Amino acid sequence: MLQRFIDDFKDSAGSALRLTSLAAAAAMALLVTIAFLCAAAFVFVLQNYGPVQACLTGAAIFFIVAMIAAGCYMMRKRQIEARAEQAAKAAKSTAQTLLSDPAMVAVGLQVIRAVGVKRLIPILAVGGIALGFLASRTNASSNQAPAE
Repeated sequence: MLQRFIDDFKDSAGSALRLTSLAAAAAMALLVTIAFLCAAAFVFVLQNYGPVQACLTGAAIFFIVAMIAAGCYMMRKRQIEARAEQAAKAAKSTAQTLLSDPAMVAVGLQVIRAVGVKRLIPILAVGGIALGFLASRTNASSNQAPAE
């Protein structure tokens, strides 16, 4: 069973590595293509209009590429924030659903009867302390600005 898990992990890691190397090769080819297209545009404008206009044209092309990249970055950042917000809402609603579920309350009462109240009080105290640490840690991380 463990060997199967390890083999599956190796296969998935190998395929991820192959896909990553293919993506890197494609990105490098795209970079070279863009460089040659910019050089061709520079030479064309240089022959027809002069060196100043050619330099300005090159700057405009790279400015447009930079703006497209910045737009993609901002869009991706908003998507990540929206997913994190949805995950937080889902976790909160799941916790509320579990606490309001009558079957869960019945299971809790059965656990209290089986363990006993005197033994359960220290366990609940430790759980409360852990929950307090978790809540303060979550608050501290949500108040920090996201890394860029």
